[in-house]
Order: sequence, then C-alpha cells, then structure tokens
Amino acid sequence: MSEGVTRRHKGTRVQDLQDRWSAVPVREDDGGRPGALKRFSAMWSSFRRGRKGGKDSEHTEAPSLSEPESKSRAPRYASGQYFFEYLVVVSLKKTKDGSSYEPQISYQFPKRDGMAKFQKEEEEKTLKAITLFCFPEGVNWAPLTEYHSETFSFVLTEIDGSRRNGYCRRLLPGGNGARPPEAYCIISSLACFGLFSEIFDEVEKRRQISMAMIYPFMQKLREAPFPAPGNTVEIKSFIPESGTEIIRLTRPLDSWLEHVDFSVLFSCLTDHEVLMVFAAAVLERRIIFIADELGTLSQVIHAVAALLYPFTWQHTFISIVPRILIDVVSAPTPYLLGVQKCLLDQVTDQYDLLLVDLSEDKKKTFLVTIGDEDSILPPKLQSEILQALSDRQKATTPEELNRVVSEAFLHFFVRTVGHYMSYVKPSSSGGGRVFEKRSFYKAIESKTTRHFVKKFIQTQMFDLFIQEVEQQQAGPQQGDPSDTQVYCKHVLTRHVVCVTGIFHQKIVEYEKKKKDKTRKR
Repeated sequence: MSEGVTRRHKGTRVQDLQDRWSAVPVREDDGGRPGALKRFSAMWSSFRRGRKGGKDSEHTEAPSLSEPESKSRAPRYASGQYFFEYLVVVSLKKTKDGSSYEPQISYQFPKRDGMAKFQKEEEEKTLKAITLFCFPEGVNWAPLTEYHSETFSFVLTEIDGSRRNGYCRRLLPGGNGARPPEAYCIISSLACFGLFSEIFDEVEKRRQISMAMIYPFMQKLREAPFPAPGNTVEIKSFIPESGTEIIRLTRPLDSWLEHVDFSVLFSCLTDHEVLMVFAAAVLERRIIFIADELGTLSQVIHAVAALLYPFTWQHTFISIVPRILIDVVSAPTPYLLGVQKCLLDQVTDQYDLLLVDLSEDKKKTFLVTIGDEDSILPPKLQSEILQALSDRQKATTPEELNRVVSEAFLHFFVRTVGHYMSYVKPSSSGGGRVFEKRSFYKAIESKTTRHFVKKFIQTQMFDLFIQEVEQQQAGPQQGDPSDTQVYCKHVLTRHVVCVTGIFHQKIVEYEKKKKDKTRKR
C-alpha cells in the first residue's frame, strides 16, 4: 500500500474533489490534518438529501395511485428525461515510473465540445472522481488473464444537493495474455440499477466485437425517451453477423424500488441480522459494511437505505469508499459506508458504530456493535416484521420479493408513526401548520413502542419528513379511504406523483382493518 496514495493530505487529487463537492471550510483535527468530517460529510452527501423549505435534492418518482381506469391514460415516457449524460471507459495505465497503475479516461461519449472554461474545469473534476470510484482499490493492480466482470453503482452529490448515479461494469478487455481490467461507467440522473445492468450487457457484447460497435448503440439509447414505470422502450441496433436486433428495456412498475435488489441483502444476512441493521439505521447511527465484491457493497447499502421508506437517509452515504478516502470512517456524524475487505484493518479501530461483514467466508457478521441493536425495535413489531418477511419465500420474481420486503418495513412505520397527521394542527399564530410532537408520542398506548418513537422523532429523517408535511397544503383527513392521492409534491403530465402517497394508502388500509375488526367484536 503506497503511503503517498493512502494519506489524504498528500497530493492534489483529494483537494480537487473537495473543491468540487464541498463548500464547507476545511478545519484541521488534533493531528494537524484536515478534519475527516469537514472533508467528507459534505463532499459525499446523503443518499437523498432533503433541505429545509421542502425542496428535494432528488426527483424520485413514486408509483401513481390514481384510479384503475386512468391507467390507459398513463404516459409511456417520463417527459424530459434521458437515459444517461455520458458513458466513459476507464482504463488502467502504467504510471511514468512503471511501478503501478492509475485509472484514466480512455473513451468518452458524447464528447463535450464548445464548453466554457469553467464548465470544462468542472467536468474534468467530475471525471477524476469517476476514475476513483471505478477503481476504488487504488493503484495496486497487476495484469490478469481471467477476471469475472462485476457491476456496481455509486452516487455523486453536488454542492447544491443534486445527485447523479454512476453505474459501472468492470471487465477484462479483449486481447491475448495478461492485461489489467477496464471499467465502463454510465453517469445518469436516473436511479434504476436493473435497467442499466441490462444496458451494460449490450455494451459488453459489442465491446467483444469492436469498440466502434458501442458508439451507434449508445447514440440510439441517448436518443430514446426514458420509459415511464411499467413501460418498455425499444431500441434497434445492428450487429455484424447477427443483423438488426431489437432491444427491449422495461422499467418496473414499482419505480420507487427500481434501484434496489433485496435478494442480495438477504443472501448476505439472516432476517434477524437485517432487523439489527435496520434498527441502527432508523436511529441514524454510523454503519460500515465490509465485503469483497463491489456489487455486493453497492446493492446492500442501497437496500438498507430503501428499508427506511417513506423516510430518507439524510447523512453521508458512500456505497463504495475509495482507498484514498478511507479517513471518512473517522467522521463522528451518522453515515452508511461500503468498504472493501482489503481495507478492513483501517476500520476495525473504530467504535460506537455497527461494523457488518457481508463476505461469504466471515466468521461472524457483526465485528463491532454498540450492544443495544437487538432491543431498539419493539419486540412485538420485530415479530411482525419477521413474520411478514417469511412470505418472500413465495415470491417468484425479483419485483415480488422487493414488494414483500418493502411492505414489511413500511407496515412497521404505519404501526409506529402512522397517526402523525392527526397531530399536524393549524398554527395558533397563523401562517401554516405545526406538529404537536409531545401529544403525538403520548398517544401511543404500547410502552415499548412509545419508547422507540420517542427516540425516532429526534432523528433528522423524521424531522425533515414532518417539516415537509407542515409546509404542504391541508388535504383530506387521515383515514379517509376515498382519497389516496394526498400530500403530493410533483405533477407529471395529467398524473399526480405522490411522495408519501403509498405510505398514506397503507395507513388508510390499516385504519380500515382496525375499524372492521372492532365492528366484528
């Protein structure tokens, strides 16, 4: 491991990245080095950072909850959205002294011409960041004769809170003899891991024929409109000896889960272990995941964040921490981090966090714990989640499995905080509404649930959720099953896209079941 590479205060690369993503002044820690918190917490912001004022940093489409007969009027395409900004190929090139490799952009589509000087400088800094995430291990590579391709993702968060997704596939380029792998990376504002994995399959197939075959395919893809949830876009592409192929790319109907594959999470952890991770995440603690595979890290960390729906993780979120940025683990604020196992010795000295080993050959799952993870969630509700999760064995498709898992945890939030709207009242001073926090948690009958909720309402994710509710127009009363399209924030053509609509719908269903149960007694 090269000292010049692993020590963040040497060289200029990290400073370049910091200048791009962080507006926070750098302060030094006790050792005279730039503080990890200042360097990284703003630089690699949250999974979906919310800001006061109700402005979203990420436009996330939730499934429309409109009446069934309106489906025929649903738009086939997401207006104004394209599949990607650009595709880059990152190759490992030998350094000048020939002692190691460093990642460099060897291909970019489309080329950005005619940019102003400041725009070009900004793009160059972005491309530098991309090379780090495509090869987070650093410079210690050696030529290979065999390499299993792997697909993973990362997030780039700008200083204004906007975010872009990086989808990456690493593979061994064509040729004879030993050679280093290369990475194909697509940058897009869209979060849809499954769809981009299919795109990479097509890119890889063309790369095996010729690099020149990638360009026409990506050009067609760039011109194609991004499909609306549940719809398909067709792309015609010519391949020598195969002729013209029609490639069909379909978005899942549950678009709020299209960036998630819960099967990876449950293949690494038992149901009970997932509950312990969820408990730590819901109280916004520091969590580090360890794995050998980059794909495992990125899939698991996105899955854990998705378990928090309808709430969103508001703190540092780095699905794969590059070796050169490993000091981020020292930040005292909450984070979700993915760290490769080869860097394990650099994180085991941390405490007051949850360190989770996802690797197949692990001796134990939790390498570091705070100790109370088992008792954070109310026992009865833990049992209900575990019972609901057992139904995933019946799921026959990834989409069905995702739905079963997400609804198990969504129901937990319905049971614990689903009565929140009853305690959002008009302000006595006028000009909006206020949340009556004390009355809200006092209304909970179960002592263990009340104890949990008292802690949960102190989190930033709950605070932001309530802020947005307070700022919204007063809608139908909670529990009114006649209107499920409430508390909406975006309009897409004639359809209302609801951010908390699914959550409200589940609350309505739960309240209705309770009333029906009472009538039968």
